[in-house]
Amino acid sequence: MKFSLVSLGCPKNLTNSEEFSARLIGKGHELLLSPEGADVLIINTCAFIASAVDEAHQAIADALELKKQGLVGRVAVTGCLVERYKEQILKEFPQVDLVFSIAGQEKIEDTLRQSGLLLSPLPKTLYLPEYKMSLTAPHTAYLKVADGCNNRCAYCTIPFLRGPYRSKPMEDILREADLMAQNGVKEISLIAQDTTSYGQDLYGKACLSELLEKLLDNRRIKRLRIMYGYPHRVTPQLAELMASTPRIFHYLDIPLQHIADPVLKRMNRHCDAAQIRRTLDMLKKRVKDISLRTNFIVGFPGETEEDFKELLDFVNEYEFDNMGVFEYFREEGTAAYSLPDQVSPELKRERRLRLEEAQSRVIDRINKRLLGSTLEAISDGETFGRTYKDAPDIDGQVTFTRPVAPGRIFKAKVVKTDGYKRTLEPLVK
Repeated sequence: MKFSLVSLGCPKNLTNSEEFSARLIGKGHELLLSPEGADVLIINTCAFIASAVDEAHQAIADALELKKQGLVGRVAVTGCLVERYKEQILKEFPQVDLVFSIAGQEKIEDTLRQSGLLLSPLPKTLYLPEYKMSLTAPHTAYLKVADGCNNRCAYCTIPFLRGPYRSKPMEDILREADLMAQNGVKEISLIAQDTTSYGQDLYGKACLSELLEKLLDNRRIKRLRIMYGYPHRVTPQLAELMASTPRIFHYLDIPLQHIADPVLKRMNRHCDAAQIRRTLDMLKKRVKDISLRTNFIVGFPGETEEDFKELLDFVNEYEFDNMGVFEYFREEGTAAYSLPDQVSPELKRERRLRLEEAQSRVIDRINKRLLGSTLEAISDGETFGRTYKDAPDIDGQVTFTRPVAPGRIFKAKVVKTDGYKRTLEPLVK
């Protein structure tokens, strides 16, 4: 069988695509990089927010057009859109051959032999992939340590798309990471909906630091990156471990969403402004060159101008290296959907633009300090790559003044800056 794949959404969804694609290839099936000629075109969807649903619907429509033209045989849809809308997908797109839930990805070969609607509950445990192919550059990969979420933030659809928090057993993660390293991966990004809760369900306590220590025992693993930490679960132990070794990039993705206590409370975030500030201050004190990425939501129901001004001041004060800004969108099924005091679209847009403008000024200040400094970089291509401050697919890229072999980790001098665009001079032969 020849199959092609469209993988939408976040890195966590991408790991699912990598795992079931590898499983098919291991059974002798062929992955086509272009859909034309495929016996089946699989669309692994996202449905986290309305724009992701729209993107998934467009991908399905495009696939069905290819089927109509005789360029692909069958169209199969899986992923979070299926978990969210189930039988509605076939009602809207009756020409789709197969709609199957995330659980069906575990036995993908058997699943693809079927037709119609194939629903089954989310798996209660995470499994070790037989092996995993990379749909990104060969030197960088995502390793999912857990799936699902128990935080129940008021705006978020993840708990009913991905289920409760489920950690992958530590020994399985160690084996998976070792396999990645043996296959040439230099940078392993640990991901989950909340990496800092890792192990809580299996071991009765959060034990991300213990996992990192065991991963560091494997000298084949060159660099680790930590994504999606929850503010009040970022511990001094984790910070000390990061500070103690260059093999954990001094980078942390820690989505904060807001800083004003009234908004945080309505969001059902399990931390307040004081806790957030303590965490950030602790990180900056213990990891001197820490690079922080975060996300904020503007226009959440009830957000006042005073709340927003507090967020503006906070962004100017803490100077995040990378930052995403999102306008709040009402998602059906979430607790925030029915909250009063919804903010107008015009005001949400205005606040997003003001916060992005504030961040632009922050980056200008950061760039002045970076100019002439030396940073660790990783080459994604001969003439471009990232510094330790930039996660793959999410943050910006840098360009090099001369070619460097892809996948190499090296020191480089910052010689030019323009916003998130930076030029580095490699300090290697």
